[in-house]
Amino acid sequence: MTIRRLIIANRGEIAVRIIRAAQELGIHTIQVYSDADANSLAVKIADESINIGGAQASKSYLNVSAIIEAATNTKADAVHPGYGFFSENADFADAVVAAGMIFVGPSGDTIRMMGDKVSARQVAAKAGVPTVPGSNGRIQDIEEARAVVDKTGFPVMIKAAAGGGGRGIRIVGNMTEFEHQAPQAKAEAEAAFGDGGLYIEKVIDAARHVEVQVLGDGINAVHCYERECSLQRRRQKVWEEAPAAMLPENVRTELCRAAVSLAVSVNYKGAGTVEFLYDDKTQDFHFIEMNTRIQVEHPVSELICGIDLVREMIRIAGGEPLRYTQKDIVARGHAIEVRINAEDPAMDFMPFPGVVGELTAPGGPGVRFDTMLYAGYAIPPFYDSLLGKLIVWDEDRNAAINRLQRALHELKIEGVKTTKPLFIALAADEEIRHAKFDTRWLEGWLEKNKAKLA
Repeated sequence: MTIRRLIIANRGEIAVRIIRAAQELGIHTIQVYSDADANSLAVKIADESINIGGAQASKSYLNVSAIIEAATNTKADAVHPGYGFFSENADFADAVVAAGMIFVGPSGDTIRMMGDKVSARQVAAKAGVPTVPGSNGRIQDIEEARAVVDKTGFPVMIKAAAGGGGRGIRIVGNMTEFEHQAPQAKAEAEAAFGDGGLYIEKVIDAARHVEVQVLGDGINAVHCYERECSLQRRRQKVWEEAPAAMLPENVRTELCRAAVSLAVSVNYKGAGTVEFLYDDKTQDFHFIEMNTRIQVEHPVSELICGIDLVREMIRIAGGEPLRYTQKDIVARGHAIEVRINAEDPAMDFMPFPGVVGELTAPGGPGVRFDTMLYAGYAIPPFYDSLLGKLIVWDEDRNAAINRLQRALHELKIEGVKTTKPLFIALAADEEIRHAKFDTRWLEGWLEKNKAKLA
């Protein structure tokens, strides 16, 4: 292990998570923070902290020079980007390495290759991983688009080549809509990602979102089985579970094998996620993208496999080879994670920053609450609304839902509105109980069940 001093280039619950994992490895932790985060839990528990700028992310957490300067001044050996912010920014990874430090994650070249959704599709196809029917590369003009949709048929998705987090996507049902939406999608992608490149994918009806957790050391790779993340609002995940309850065992084997094949083909180093769309009716799966970072939903994989993924990615970055072979990794039981956000679900999920009053975290076996909260903490209005993640594990899915219900009722966060009512309602729903949903299900459910969210 070559890492002795680790700087955490993030905030919130993932910063707390990284600090704890690093401290367990005997690593000195250094937390960067903005003016708005001076009293954050991450700052309180880190061994050292350093202010890097103003409350706006552009002046702090998205300021490359400020982070590199802070890392240099505190004599950090390595930088952990967490998720969001610079976690999938190849230029930032390169800047960390150029400054003589270790980037905890894959190389800038790997991030660049997999971050461009078009090149990622091409790499996946070369590795023998099925991809969603669509354009082989970026579409250059309308004539090329017509040639693609003549083969795929409508509806199709126009997607930003450099997109992520569900942004930069337009669904169109005919060529007239395509000709109208494509220029808007291009402008939106240019504004959001600095890259207006577009490509086309066929819309798979009633698809489920299934992703595989991988770990690689740059030579070998293993998987920690799959997660289902089909419960989404505006293409943002809200409820994740592992394993995917509806997946036949032979499909699970092939899905996980495909993810490992892709990771090996790009010499993947660190924790990553290979994402697929799965068709229940045909039992076909199609690669959609690879996230070259730790995911928000990684705890469900940790609970079913008994592996601390954050700790392992730090070990790998520090020069250790994978400590597991595939035979060592056995999935057991079922885990569910729900995202507790500072939002009011009864008011169309309006953000609700404020001061936390009484805080009661649920306890008991198989219950985990990853959070940045403490009583008296003033939630800043400048960042993502995620407050924490309630994760439960039990011997099977039905028992896990029962445990989730109990834990949700035990969880108390006074002073702010949260998404807790949403999950209480979902956990009581029969279609959820029987795993009868897909990526479009939740938005329809929300329209019919507004009264349950107050």
